[in-house]
This record gives sequence, structure tokens and C-alpha cells, in this order.
Amino acid sequence: MASVLPDIKFHVHIPFFGKKELSLNPGPFNMKEHVLISIFANAGSAFGGGSAYAVGIVTIIKAFYKRNISYLAGWILIITTQVLGYGWAGLLRKYVVEPAHMWWPSTLVQISLFRTLHGKENEVDEQETEVQQRTSRSKFFLIAMLCSFLWYMVPGYLFQSLQSIAWVCWAFPNSVTAHQIGSGFRGLGFGALTLDWTVVASFLFSPLVCPFFAIVNVFIGYVLIIYIVMPISYWGLNVYNARTFPIFSSHLFTAQGQSYNITAIVNDKFEIDLAQYDIQGRLNLSLFFALAYGFGFATIASTLSHVGLFYGSCDGTGRFTLDSGLLKMRSGYSHKIDEEIRGHTFLVVSLASYWVAGLAFVFTLPISIITATTNQTPGLNIITEYIMGVILPGKPIANVCFKTYGYISMVQAISFLGDFKLGHYMKIPPRSMFLVQLIGTLIAGSVNLFVAMWLLDSIDNICQEELLPENSPWTCPGQRVFFDASVIWGLVAPQRIFGTLGNYGALNWFFLGGLLGPVAVWILHILFPSQSWIPLVNLPVLIGATASMPPATPVNYNAWILVGTIFNFFVFRYRKKWWQRYNYILSAALDAGVAFMAVLIYFTVGIEEKNLYWWGANPDIDPEHCPLASCPTAKGVIVDGTVNLATDYGFLTPLITNAKDILLPANSPWTYPGDRVFLDAICYFASGSLDLVGTIFNIFVFRYRKKWLQRHDYSHSAASLDAGLAFMAVLIHISSGIENKNLRWWALPDTVL
Repeated sequence: MASVLPDIKFHVHIPFFGKKELSLNPGPFNMKEHVLISIFANAGSAFGGGSAYAVGIVTIIKAFYKRNISYLAGWILIITTQVLGYGWAGLLRKYVVEPAHMWWPSTLVQISLFRTLHGKENEVDEQETEVQQRTSRSKFFLIAMLCSFLWYMVPGYLFQSLQSIAWVCWAFPNSVTAHQIGSGFRGLGFGALTLDWTVVASFLFSPLVCPFFAIVNVFIGYVLIIYIVMPISYWGLNVYNARTFPIFSSHLFTAQGQSYNITAIVNDKFEIDLAQYDIQGRLNLSLFFALAYGFGFATIASTLSHVGLFYGSCDGTGRFTLDSGLLKMRSGYSHKIDEEIRGHTFLVVSLASYWVAGLAFVFTLPISIITATTNQTPGLNIITEYIMGVILPGKPIANVCFKTYGYISMVQAISFLGDFKLGHYMKIPPRSMFLVQLIGTLIAGSVNLFVAMWLLDSIDNICQEELLPENSPWTCPGQRVFFDASVIWGLVAPQRIFGTLGNYGALNWFFLGGLLGPVAVWILHILFPSQSWIPLVNLPVLIGATASMPPATPVNYNAWILVGTIFNFFVFRYRKKWWQRYNYILSAALDAGVAFMAVLIYFTVGIEEKNLYWWGANPDIDPEHCPLASCPTAKGVIVDGTVNLATDYGFLTPLITNAKDILLPANSPWTYPGDRVFLDAICYFASGSLDLVGTIFNIFVFRYRKKWLQRHDYSHSAASLDAGLAFMAVLIHISSGIENKNLRWWALPDTVL
């Protein structure tokens, strides 16, 4: 544009701004303008959220509660909730933007990308290798983006089973237990991996950006919750009658394991109908959904105590302050040389809403500190839901509105603070940052609402998963969680769930545990100051590791932890020069390539639903091939026409779901023969009787060939047998088991023995 448009200047008088000089020629496009454009777009996309958070309120009113809301009411709701957080951001800049310790990892990706796109290619580091000198950052970015763009066609359309490689389900196609353990989308995700970058970075964002100590905290918390607490609580202790419900679900259930009919207990005033509620009984959650709330309570409490102990101090007057040592600037740049925004400007914006904003302001500082140092953001939505549910029970829409004003103002503030840090690094005046974000928010909020209203009125059965075809893009998983939360906290209210009238009152103790947890870590740090790893134990991140679940799933975490460890530990340690030069560029390239291909797939084949039909990409079947993962395992639970008649094996009972053949049609796939064999084998060997192989090896071979046993038993024989059986089981399943290509002769189980 600078080379085409005329360079003619003219003067105009603008009311309240005075006389200004304008020109049709904007001049050369520079990096600061590029940064402002990206911030404008970022604000328009709700800072990576995709759409304004309050759109969820409109969605649940129309799609789930089957009521109407006007466009004007929705617009006022969205705009007021979006702009509130800007006030908090301006007031907290001194504590979360200026300190050098608050480095905001997510901004480094953008900085690397901008400097790559606008940097000089002839600037070469003498210490770089010849290959690195030949491959500039811009060239590397283009190559990586092209590879990401082309590859996403495979898991995004051609071979959708690569979104979650649940090999445990493939090896045991008829085992409910195996599907519950191995499913990456609806189970514990043991061993589930993915080759889809959107699965890796969709909920926890790019793992290449997160510091390794935060990845370790997430890993420990994830393993503790998913692979220790969950199995013991579900299969071992049957906590809250967990076996009656799916192991991993965000849906709501009756005590009999059936879906809870929410619309039946809502009257025309969006209030609870107690008569209908008494008919269906108390609300029940899946075990994981219940524990997710418990750990959410602990995360909120631990955030306050962790920040207070590790980042705070008391001055001479007894007032709480942030450590003065953190207030050193990272660079010599100061905003004092540019146009500054006065604090009261932000305060005026923030005073436009109700007193609920005070709750958000209290939590914004500690949560933004966690985000600035770990790139992980504990959620405030649970505590806002809880408080409003106690104050005004039985009113779900009032509850979600309260939550949105309290929660989203904090999220907006944190996002704005992150952009302030980006502007600080890139030397952009705060006033320009504030202006582009505010305009982007206003425009995007209006467009978000228009599109949402159009989709809700145009698509039949939108957000009704049970009425939509398999793999439909209109199931609204995020809005389903939002709706369930409105029921739990607003309609039914905490008193009937987490109070004396509900089933989950014990979860309130998580508040106390979360509050005291950082105190224990802090005491250990005081007692052992030489142990540098102790301060890296960040309990808000560790306890809140699974805060994104649901709608996030175990396969998201498996892949995120694996990729983050590879790049931020191994590559950082052994190829540090490469990491410094390309790591953040690679993250940006992967995101960009996937984004372009996702848009291309949607407009070419997604709109008209041009699907492929084969084992790896079939819209009519589960792409993960774990269809039994959502089955309950308690006896006598009827789901979709099948009856669970599990034989009582004591502690091992939940390992099997057996439906008698006589109750099902011939050749029904729901008889679960794999579970019967699977459990019988476990009981057979676990009982200690007739264990012929164990007897041979552990008595005779141990006595007469002890040297051989010590050398080969566990390290070679057992591992080789297990590996061989696993590979052959997968091979048989893929080659002949999927299409039921069976042999017919005397030795096969299909015939009468």
C-alpha cells in the first residue's frame, strides 16, 4: 500500500481531539503495526476461546432449556461481560507486567514469529551450525507450516482414527474394561496417543511454550488423579456408586444410571420444579465429573495460599505486598516515554457492572501470577457458581450470568495483561494496545452473537448429541458442560448436591486440603532451602492439572505431556541452540498450518458432509473404536436395551459387564465375550490354583536352573511373550477381526464343543 497510494497529507479538525494531520499513504508496514493487528484479531477471537464466553448462556437457553432470548438482551450480556476485565488489567499492570519474574511464556511464541517475519535474514550467529545458517527462521517457519498444513488432512479427514490411537481397545475389541482403560476420549486413556496437533494443543495450548517444571507438575497431578485416584475409586471402592455410571462423562444421571431429564424439572420462569425433581430423585454425576469439582475446589483455595506464601510479604505497616525484588524491569524500556493510561480510566470501565466484579478482582492477581510464570490458568468459574448457587438457589440463568461476570472478567483481565506484556517486549504504547483490544472485542462480540443465533435457529437438533449422527460437528461438548454446570449450581443448587440434601457433601473438604497444601510445601522449602526443586512444586498447577477435563480428555493430556517433555527437556538439554532458534517458531507454524487446513476442510467437504466410509474414517462409528467405554459396570443397569448381569467376583466384579445371550438377538456384538474370558483368566491365575506356568518357573526352574531364571525370566521371557502376544493380537484384529473373517471348524468357539 505504501508504494501504491498517493502521499498526500491534509488537515482535519476532529471534535474533542483537535486538529489532526492525515494521509492516504500509511507508510511502510512495520512490526508494531503487525503486532497491533494480531492483538485486534486475538481480542476478536476471545483470546483464543473462539467466541465470547457469554454466547454459552444464549446457547443453553435456546438449545438445552428450549426457551427464547432476544438479540438485544444477548448483545448487552456479551458486551458487558467482555469489557469488564479491562479495568482489572490496568490496575494490576504494576504487579504482573513490569516484574521481570512475570515473563508470560505464551508471548514468546508471538515475539519469535514477529521477529522472524520482520527480521533481517542476513543476521547470522557465528556459533550456529552450517545447517542452521542455511535454514533461516522464516524458511523454517514456512516449511513447518506447509508440513503441518498437508499432514492435518490425514487425521482431520482421511484417517480420523489417528486422532486417538487407542491400541488397548483394538487389542481387546469386546472388553468393556479394556475400553474404559484404553479409550482416550471416554476412558482413562492408558497408552492412548495421537498424531493430530489439534488434539495436542486444543485445550492446554501449545506444549512447546509451557516451561518444563509446569509440565512436570501437570504430569504428576494428571497421573495422580487419572491413574491412581480414579481406578481405586471406581473399581476398588465404588465411590458414589461409580459403577452405575460411565467412568468418564460430563452428563447427568439418575440413581439408576439413566440420563437425567433436565427439561422436566424446569418451569417457564427458569426455576426448579420441586415436584418433578422429587420424582426423578437426586442428581448424580460420573465419578470423574464429581472428582473434577473436588479438585477444582482445592485448586482455587491453593491458588490463594500459594501466591501469598511464595510471592507475597508484609511491609512495615502490616500490609500485604508483592516482593519488591520482583519489580525489576526485564528491559530498559519504560512506558513513561510513551503515552500512558491513567489508572482511573480502567477503573471507570470496571465500575460499569455489579458487585460480582469484586470477587473477580480478588482472584485476578493470584491467578494472573500463576499464568505469568507457568502458562497455566486455574479457573474461577467453580467458586462463582458455588457462591451464587448458595445465594440464589434454583435459578440457573441467574447463576450462569453471575459466573460469567465473575469468571470472564478475570479471563479478560489476564489476557489483556498478557498482551500488555507483549506490548512491553515489543515497545508498543499501552494506549494503542487498549484501543485495538476494545474495538476488537466490541466487533467480535456482535458477530459472535449473530452467528450463534443463526446456527441455533437453522440447524435441527443442534447440541442434542443423542439426536445427531455419529461424529456430527454440532454436538457442542463445551456448551454441554456449561449447561450441566448451570443445572448443578443454579437449578438444583449446591445444597442439593454438595450440601446436606445431596450426595457429594464430602467434596467440600477439598477446599481445606487445597488451602493447606501450599503451606506444607512452603514449610519444606523453609526447612530445606538448599533443595531447589521444592519451590518448583506448584500445587495450583498440580492439583488443577485436570481442570480442563471435561471437555478435555486423557488423550489430550497424554500427547501434550509427551510433546512438551521431548522439546522442553530433551531438545532443550541436548540441542539447546536448535531450541533457542526454532522452538517457538515451530509452535507457531504448527498452529498456523492446522488452522488453514481446518478451514479448507470445512469449506470443501465439511459443509456438505462428504464423508469417507472405511475403518479409519467412518462418521457412523466411533473413530477411536472404543464403543464400550461409556458402558456402566454395575449389575442390573439397563442402557440402550442391554442388561448388565455381572457375576459377583468380589473385588473383581467391576472388571466385567456380561449380558446374557438369551436377552439379545443372535450374533449381537453386546454379549461381551471378551470380558468373560478376560475376567475368568484373571480369577484363574490370581487365585493361586492350577497356575501351571507359575509353578514350573517359580519352583522347578528356580531350583534346578536358578542362573537361567535370574538371567532370562523377567528381563527376556516375560517381556518377549507379552510383546509378541500384543503385536499378534493387534495384527489379527486389524487383518481379520474387524470384518469378522472367522474360520469354521471344530476348534473355534463359534461351534459347539
